[in-house]
Amino acid sequence: MSSVRAIADELGVSVATVSRALNNHPGVSEEMRKRVLQTADRTGYRPSVGRKPTNVIGLAYPNEPVRADFGAFEAVLLAGVLEGVNERKFDLTFINVNRDKNRSETYEQFFNRKGVRGVIVRPLDNSGMPEAIAADGFPMVLVADRSDDPRVNFIDSDSRRTSRQAVEHLIGLGHKRIGLAIHRVADSDHRDREAGYRTALSGAGIPLEESLIVRAEASPEGGAMMLMSLLEQETPPTAIYFTNPLSTVGALHKCLQLGIRVPKDLSIVGFDDGDIRMRTFPRFTAVCQDAQALGLEAARWLTRSLTGEANGTFREIRPTTLAVLDSTSFPPLTPVRLSERSRVVQAT
Repeated sequence: MSSVRAIADELGVSVATVSRALNNHPGVSEEMRKRVLQTADRTGYRPSVGRKPTNVIGLAYPNEPVRADFGAFEAVLLAGVLEGVNERKFDLTFINVNRDKNRSETYEQFFNRKGVRGVIVRPLDNSGMPEAIAADGFPMVLVADRSDDPRVNFIDSDSRRTSRQAVEHLIGLGHKRIGLAIHRVADSDHRDREAGYRTALSGAGIPLEESLIVRAEASPEGGAMMLMSLLEQETPPTAIYFTNPLSTVGALHKCLQLGIRVPKDLSIVGFDDGDIRMRTFPRFTAVCQDAQALGLEAARWLTRSLTGEANGTFREIRPTTLAVLDSTSFPPLTPVRLSERSRVVQAT
C-alpha cells in the first residue's frame, strides 16, 4: 500500500503538498489535487486514522442533513440508526456530501478522508449518488429508497400495495372523485404511492383524471397549496390522498382555517412515519411505515458487514400498513369547493 511520501516522490512535490491535496486544503490548485488523487487511487493509498481502524459510520446526505421541513421521519430514522450502530459499539457522524466532497475525489477517497468505514446513504433526490458510491466499492447501504443497480445495498418500504388499499377504502365509502397530493420529487417511494392510487382507480373502473393529481414540496405549506389547488377545480374531489406526513398536517390545518369539516365535507388519507396521525384533529387515516425499523436494520447490516458477520448483498423491502382513523367518511351530498377568493362554497 502506498504512502504520502511515496506519492510525493513520484510526483516530485513535497509531502506537505500531497497532504494538503489529500485533505482538500484550499491552498492546492485543482490540477495538483487531481494529480495527487489519481496517483493515490492508482497506487492503493489509504489514509490511516490513529493507530487502529476507526469505528465510525457516516450518515450521508447530499446537502443539509437535518432541516425542520423534513418532519418527523429523519428523527425517527436517526433513532433507529443510533440503536443499530450502538449494538456493535460503532459511532455515527453526519456527512454533507455536496458541501465537503471535492469534485476531483472519488467517493472512496472522500469517505476515507472523512475517516468513516462505511456509509448509510439518504439521497433525497435523483442525483445517482448511491450508485456512484457503490461503483467505487465503498461499503454502503441506501435507506428509505431503492436502486436497480445490483451493487447497491438498500432497505425500503413498499407503500404501493397499502396506497392501493387506502384509495380502495375511500372508494368503498362511495368516493368517486379522489385527488392525489404528492411530493414533487419522484423518488421510488412516491412513485409507488402514485402507482397504488392509479391501480385502485383502474380496478374500480373509475376513469383517471390527471387534473386530480397535484405536486408540490412535501411540507405543510405544500400540503395547504395542493389542497387549495384541488378544491379550486370546477368539480373538486370529495377525498384526497396526501402522500407525505407534513403535507397531510398542512392540509388539515388549512381545512380548520377555512372551516372545511373533515371528514364531513372532505375525506383525507395521509401518510405517517411515526405517530403524527395521533396528534392532529381529526386523527387522520394513514398509510404507515416504520421509519425506525428502516434505520435500525440498515445500521445493523452495515456494521455486521464491516465486522465480518454478514456478507453478500442486502436488499430488503418492508411492508407498510393502513390505519383507519377519523378523517375518512362517506362523501358529502354536495362537495365543497373554493372560490377565486378562497372562500368555501358548494360545488354545483
